[in-house]
Amino acid sequence: MSYTINGMFKDATLEDIDARIRAALSDNGFGVLTEIDVKATMKKKLDVEMSAYRILGACNPKMAHQAIGIEPRVGAMLPCNVILREVDGGVEVSAIDPVASMQAIKNAELTSVAGEGRRGDLR
Repeated sequence: MSYTINGMFKDATLEDIDARIRAALSDNGFGVLTEIDVKATMKKKLDVEMSAYRILGACNPKMAHQAIGIEPRVGAMLPCNVILREVDGGVEVSAIDPVASMQAIKNAELTSVAGEGRRGDLR
């Protein structure tokens, strides 16, 4: 089982896909809590160049509340990260597969909540 759910957007810019992903997240009850510009961080900290690479920390408050109620330490695995990265020919988007992520915790009720998060459509 892959640990991410992936999509490729050909001939697109990172900024266009960022807006689309944020809208899709919002439409599915998620908000973006954190944002990391990895490209800028690597340039600042290591003085290296790399293609655009952005990490969005997404959270669905209802699902997060359910999950924390079931397993209080699950917060160490939140928020759910979505990466956007420039690749040849477009932008690749990868989101953590919540079901795969929650397999580290042996709790069927938590796996059920993770399944709800997997059903959203981020395209």
